Amino acid sequence: MLTPSWTKNDKKANILIYTFSIIVFAVVVALGRVQLKADLGFDVHIFARINAVINSIVAVLLIVALFAAKNGKYERHKRLMLTAMVLSILFLVSYIAHHLLAGDTKFGGQGAIRYIYFFILATHIPLAGIILPFILFTAYRGLIGEYPRHRKIAKITWPIWFYVAVTGPIIYVLISPYY
Repeated sequence: MLTPSWTKNDKKANILIYTFSIIVFAVVVALGRVQLKADLGFDVHIFARINAVINSIVAVLLIVALFAAKNGKYERHKRLMLTAMVLSILFLVSYIAHHLLAGDTKFGGQGAIRYIYFFILATHIPLAGIILPFILFTAYRGLIGEYPRHRKIAKITWPIWFYVAVTGPIIYVLISPYY
């Protein structure tokens, strides 16, 4: 096992994780209702493509990191997971930029694909909304060296984060013809 990177301080961690998670959620919800009318001289849907690429990379990192942990490569696992977290922060910035600049897009598909799209979207959105504190608590437990608790919460966090990372690009592929 790795030596802990951080000193344990559950009270401070709880306050920071919950505060950050609530602020991010509130900002995303609030900015989802705002659209800036600005001609930036480029297709603002580039942010949606960036989001799909970032989510795809995060999904791959999550798989590789899982195998690293299962094979006892804990330092590699840590680097991969921290990289996934940094990319997720970049995703969040790009996501906010896209929704601020492009607004909402209505899905135009018909038939079975419409039901598939809305099922994926209806599961993706709430899971994406709740995953942040799970990710942060899982990382915190790993960084302070509480590996049994880290593994326990990771069994919940990993599949949700992976699902969100995989369904994001699927949603992009399905909605992008209607941009």
